[in-house]
Amino acid sequence: MKKLKLEELNRPDIAEFKAQEKLPVVVVLDNVRSMHNVGSVFRTADGFALEKVILCGITAQPPHREIEKTALGATQSVDWVHYADTVSAVDDLRTSGYEIVAIEQAQNSTMLNIFTPDVTKKYALIFGNEVDGVSDEVMAKIDECIEIPQFGTKHSFNIVISAGIVLWDFFAKLRL
Repeated sequence: MKKLKLEELNRPDIAEFKAQEKLPVVVVLDNVRSMHNVGSVFRTADGFALEKVILCGITAQPPHREIEKTALGATQSVDWVHYADTVSAVDDLRTSGYEIVAIEQAQNSTMLNIFTPDVTKKYALIFGNEVDGVSDEVMAKIDECIEIPQFGTKHSFNIVISAGIVLWDFFAKLRL
C-alpha cells in the first residue's frame, strides 16, 4: 500500500470549497479557552465542509498564530463570526431556523449513537468551555442535548475529540 501525495488527494481550493454544498451544520464554541482547540475545530469543520464556525465570548478569533498552528489554513476556507455572548448567537441561530443542540452530559440527554438527525433540518452544535462545559444560560435555550457514550474513568473528552466524534457521526448519518 502506498500513501497518497497531497496532489493526489484532489482537494478543492478555497474558492471551490466556498462554492460547494455544505453540511447543514454550524459549530458554536461557547467560551473555549484553548486556541489550539479553536484551530482544530476549524480544521475539522473544513474536513466535513460545515457551513460556519461561531466563536463566542472569550473564544479567540483568527488571525492568531496559535490558532493557525492547528487550523493549518482552515480559518481561510471556513466561514466564521464572533459573538460577544453565546446566548445572542443561539437566539440568532434559532431565528434563522437552526435546531439548537448542546453536546453535553446532562439529564435526559440523548446518546449520540441513538440520535438521528433530520435531513430536513439545519443544526447548530454547541461545544462548551474545557472546564465548565456549555453554560447554564445556553443549556436553558437548547432544543436537544446529545451525549457521547463514554466507558473509562475520565469525565469527558477534549472538545476537539468531541467535535470530531459528533461531526463524523452527523456527516455519516446525513451524507453517507
